[in-house]
Amino acid sequence: MVLNYIWIALILIAVIVGIIQAAAFGNAEIFNQIVNSTFDSARTGFEISLGLTGVLSLWLGIMKIGEKGGVVEGFSKVVQPFFGRIFPEVPKGHPAYGSMFMNISANMLGLDNAATPMGLKAMQQLQEINPDKNKASNAMIMFLVLNTSGLTLIPVSVMVYRAQLGAANPADVFLPILLATYFSTLVGLLSVCLIQKIKIWDPVILLTIVGLTLVIGGILFGASFLSQETLTRWSTIIASIVLLLVIVSFIIAAMIKKVNVYDAFIEGAKDGFHTAVRIIPYLIAILVAIGMFRASGAMDLLVSGMGWLFAAIGLNTDFVAALPTALMKPLSGSGARGMMVDAMTQYGADSFVGRLACIMQGATDTTFYIIAVYFGYVGIRETRYAVLCGLLADFAGVIAAIMIGYMFFH
Repeated sequence: MVLNYIWIALILIAVIVGIIQAAAFGNAEIFNQIVNSTFDSARTGFEISLGLTGVLSLWLGIMKIGEKGGVVEGFSKVVQPFFGRIFPEVPKGHPAYGSMFMNISANMLGLDNAATPMGLKAMQQLQEINPDKNKASNAMIMFLVLNTSGLTLIPVSVMVYRAQLGAANPADVFLPILLATYFSTLVGLLSVCLIQKIKIWDPVILLTIVGLTLVIGGILFGASFLSQETLTRWSTIIASIVLLLVIVSFIIAAMIKKVNVYDAFIEGAKDGFHTAVRIIPYLIAILVAIGMFRASGAMDLLVSGMGWLFAAIGLNTDFVAALPTALMKPLSGSGARGMMVDAMTQYGADSFVGRLACIMQGATDTTFYIIAVYFGYVGIRETRYAVLCGLLADFAGVIAAIMIGYMFFH
């Protein structure tokens, strides 16, 4: 229901802003831009789905090997103590635990292509135990918010873009992104726990949060002794090695259990095409609304208005030029990426604005995209408070990114 209102609002705002621009400035061409954006966005949605077909087939096939080899079940047992407390509705030992763990781990390593198929698999498994098939369950919302908070240990893609655009030290945003995304995830987790009345002071939950904090601190401490070039190189290498180890371990485990690995892969890969087709309508719907919103100039007006407001209350407004990335990130990953690249191109990859845009890009994930694709895939119509908690995590990530950006680079 919430997504329905947001979708309508984006389209209506785009049309209203277009009418105002045409009336006030005689810019009738704005209507052509808005209309053309619908066709471009629809094509983009289809192309994204088409591009996902191969990736979905690959990783759903690998996941099937892992399931039959017992590895996914093993992951379920490992995360059971913590996941069992934040997902109390999910039965002990349920395969959804393993799929959720794989999805979150892939996101943490910056492996977006691997994370999406695993996330869809987890959502499907959660839907199987959902008593109301039209309404998002508590477990679904918790899982989705953990996704939208975008916890990333290795922001490989951001560092690659910085290197391509001539940054002197592409990995100089590594630590700021790690800190900002940690705050985003922590706020998202705590907000859902409060609404679902999950005992935050449970020893297992507290120990997990403290342990994760120590891990983050250890990474920050260790990274402080490495050069930026070394940090960039090893971040990429570690992510690739982990990915290969997952594939090899799945295959070896399946061989030990005398599973026909090839047949298992084909069985899982067949679902890749059907999965890609099922998400096309939901993907096109949200991208068309976002495309119209951008083409109408509503985004530019919003950023200008926020800049005026911050200046009026006496705040330093150097960060405003990076806000388009933050505002676009909950709506569209590709749109936010474009805003980040534009900021680095216009102001310089090593400028304050360029670096801050990169931190904002890595601090959160695409809330509305994830909600549309994940919930749409399993036919969820009532998202309940998922959007609220997801946006709250995004807001925390953006605020943290701005504050950390000033601390590190201003």
